[in-house]
Amino acid sequence: MAKTDSKKFPKIQQCESKGREDQTVVSDMDGTLLVGRSSFPYFALVAFEVGGISRLFFLILASPLAGFLYYFISESMGIRVLVFATFVGMKVSDIESVARAVLPKFYSSDLHPETWRVFSSCGKRCVLTANPRIMVEPFLKEYLSADIVIGTEICTYKGRATGFVNESGVLVGDNKAKALKKAFGSKCSPHIGLGDRKTDFPFMNLCKESYIVPPEPGVKPMSQDKLPKPIVFHDGRLVQKPSPLMALIIILWIPVGFLFACLRVAAGALLPMPLVYYAFWALGVRVKIKGNPPPPARKSTGQTGVLFICSHRTLLDPIFLSTALGRPIPAVTYSLSRLSEIISPIKTVRLSRDRINDANMIKKLLQEGDLVICPEGTTCREPFLLRFSALFAELTNELVPVAMCNKMSMFHGTTARGWKGMDPFYFFMNPSPSYEVNFLNKWPYELTCKAGKSSHDVANYIQKTIAATLSYECTNFTRKDKYMALAGNDGTVTTKSEFASKKVTTGC
Repeated sequence: MAKTDSKKFPKIQQCESKGREDQTVVSDMDGTLLVGRSSFPYFALVAFEVGGISRLFFLILASPLAGFLYYFISESMGIRVLVFATFVGMKVSDIESVARAVLPKFYSSDLHPETWRVFSSCGKRCVLTANPRIMVEPFLKEYLSADIVIGTEICTYKGRATGFVNESGVLVGDNKAKALKKAFGSKCSPHIGLGDRKTDFPFMNLCKESYIVPPEPGVKPMSQDKLPKPIVFHDGRLVQKPSPLMALIIILWIPVGFLFACLRVAAGALLPMPLVYYAFWALGVRVKIKGNPPPPARKSTGQTGVLFICSHRTLLDPIFLSTALGRPIPAVTYSLSRLSEIISPIKTVRLSRDRINDANMIKKLLQEGDLVICPEGTTCREPFLLRFSALFAELTNELVPVAMCNKMSMFHGTTARGWKGMDPFYFFMNPSPSYEVNFLNKWPYELTCKAGKSSHDVANYIQKTIAATLSYECTNFTRKDKYMALAGNDGTVTTKSEFASKKVTTGC
């Protein structure tokens, strides 16, 4: 008995999710597994992250044609236009990198709660989607534990996308049913089929039970704390999912925002540090200061400097710490781009990751005055703290934890895959970025190494204290974990400068 009318399919709310552990579910993606019915934002993310502003502009120009074809001619033709405008000429490796490091954050923020309730209850999970498989597979398999992902296959030539789809075509309508039969066999009959539109009906008719996911404006995506796997690391420059309107705003804002960024960078680099706070305020950068910072060390009394222990959000953390104090505080870093070192208003000192050399260098700097260090070794955007390196705890008992957090509305000021020299500019390109610098109490002597505590215990105590202040979660993830997740390497690159014969570790 063929089902051709959506009214004959019960709604997803009527699907019982208990006792499905041995059953198979097949689900569509946009509008079904995800609340959003449009795939444009995800194509726009790939376009911007791989091709930059020019490719995003090209996609926006092509989107009216794609929309007309999608709604008035055929869904397949509309998707073909989006695929061509987004992918033509791109390296396949770049597309895969964005799919692994950027898209999961945005997909996970749009999960449909009812569909996930049913999908997660089944022992075998299959996703059947018109989206290019290369875009969606990393998220679906790694974060939703999908066993099979069947999507539109794109054509490639010598490692680059041609912009066309292969001979199987876009997976809509009957093509979805054919693909499902090919994957499960001609006598396939999965237990549950989930879809949201007419072009899903052919594959839904192959399932023993089928449920429709109707468009309901009031449905809210599943909250982040209920995700099957938290997303600790993600990359990409854009903060918000780029709808067509938001994508257009981004394109129009970037030239204006870059001018703002240059002004803000110049203010921080050229003005005396006591004036930077007020200059930032006048230029739309908000700096909120909490707690009671300690006074500067007095060399005349032989007092060594204070070591500020900061959570690491962007490479600008030490600069905003100095802004809050009204005086420049040197910072030790694991790596900075040459441009960031040139424009930095504070002294930066590279660590070598040689424990003895780094310890001697930090001790020498503390004898000269206060110093700031970010023991996570790399930034984290989400409300998590990475594992603190314990070296700092062995060098001094003059420790002041500082809880740093920031807000950005349009661009992220960090990257694991791109050029780090643009990080401060992207942060300052936000219309009104903000930083909160929260000085905690000086670390008690009885909880330092000189009082008998191990350096690892001290580092863990401070990590937990900062995390509690920010309502963040502590993790054991390290810099290497981040770079393996986002860039597929351990974060070590070879530079083309006077260090050409050495390996320099990227950390910020």
